[in-house]
Amino acid sequence: MSLWIMNASVWNEERSELERKHVRIEEGVIASIVNGSESVDAGGSETIDADGKLLSPGFIDMHVHLRDPGFEYKEDIESGSRSAAKGGFTTIACMPNTRPVTDTAETVRYIVDKARDQAIVKVLPYAAITKSELGRELTDFASLKEAGAIGFTDDGVGVQNAQMMKDAMALAQSLDMPVIAHCEDDSLVKGAWATEGEFSRKHGMKGIPNESEAIHVGRDVLLAEATGVHYHVCHVSTEQSVRLIRLAKQVGIRVTAEVCPHHLLLSDEDIPGLNDANWKMNPPLRSPRDVQAVIEALEDGTLDMIVTDHAPHSAEEKARGVDLAPFGIVGFETAFPLLYTKFVETGRWTLGFLLQRMTSDPARVFRLNSGRLEVGAPADLTIVDLTSERAVDPTSFLSKGTNTPFGGWSLKGWPIATIVDGKLVWSE
Repeated sequence: MSLWIMNASVWNEERSELERKHVRIEEGVIASIVNGSESVDAGGSETIDADGKLLSPGFIDMHVHLRDPGFEYKEDIESGSRSAAKGGFTTIACMPNTRPVTDTAETVRYIVDKARDQAIVKVLPYAAITKSELGRELTDFASLKEAGAIGFTDDGVGVQNAQMMKDAMALAQSLDMPVIAHCEDDSLVKGAWATEGEFSRKHGMKGIPNESEAIHVGRDVLLAEATGVHYHVCHVSTEQSVRLIRLAKQVGIRVTAEVCPHHLLLSDEDIPGLNDANWKMNPPLRSPRDVQAVIEALEDGTLDMIVTDHAPHSAEEKARGVDLAPFGIVGFETAFPLLYTKFVETGRWTLGFLLQRMTSDPARVFRLNSGRLEVGAPADLTIVDLTSERAVDPTSFLSKGTNTPFGGWSLKGWPIATIVDGKLVWSE
């Protein structure tokens, strides 16, 4: 099947500007890219007139929660993939803290098979490091890899035992697989939901200190150095973690890391009070100083990519109040507009920088055959309206979750069409 995308604006990194292009897709692959000034004969091909809107490689999100199996009332593979497509994502990697935990080949195959049948974007499953994510016994890494897992993580909880983590890294390294770590020392976080900072002090609450995250980062980079594994740090949120990752990279340790839009845009001082659990997430919103640290770390390459940590919950769960509600917010449908409006429109970042951190960089880190807009690449593409402005409306989300602190924010940069393997899977 042939498809032409006409009159698209494509980012030219060398010139740091948008250029008008026509893009031809054949059999799910980008077949040619033609200057927009040239006339083309589309013949009997299907055509999409981009009308000058941005055409980007499809966004890649390497940290998402699809809640399937076990928590399908929060999200499932079908609804999560539709939400991802609406946000411009063409590849997503789902975390294993499901029920049952994704700790057996059977559960990995369940996700792979269900994604093939029901997902409209590419779904890559992670598998757990330890059985039931209890930190007591390693899973069967070899069978999990064979079933389709792309890496190992106990996301949602930190691996508390250093020997267990070292053994996991050594085993993963022997299989040429990455270890992806949720960094959190449990002994420092019990009984708290907000960071140890201005907000917690104001309300007389116990806070989650920065070192709860950074202690595990420091431990794990040393273990990664000892084992040689590719070690990837989840949702970095603190200045101390940034410092340790930067140093580890400088001395040649094989470490990569990610950051979420909410940790780039919000601090604990933005939390409006104790009544809205849509501001409760893990890691928690940190101090303004930490926000600046992670922004600068993303800019200098210490942090390699942007992820959403899309974490849907039911409205009933989030209505229980901040002490009882689960951690997490949704992220697919607001990620690009938030970052485009707050960093590109304000002139801090180029459009190319934002696109790189959401496409080619995650593809490079995880060795994916995607994230490129060039001849021969898979036709995983996103069309974005950079000029129209509208407010975030959680009631319009395709996700089952509406738990977001960004409701009502007026943003530009909304995806309007998503193409996976040359097929239009979502369009406004």
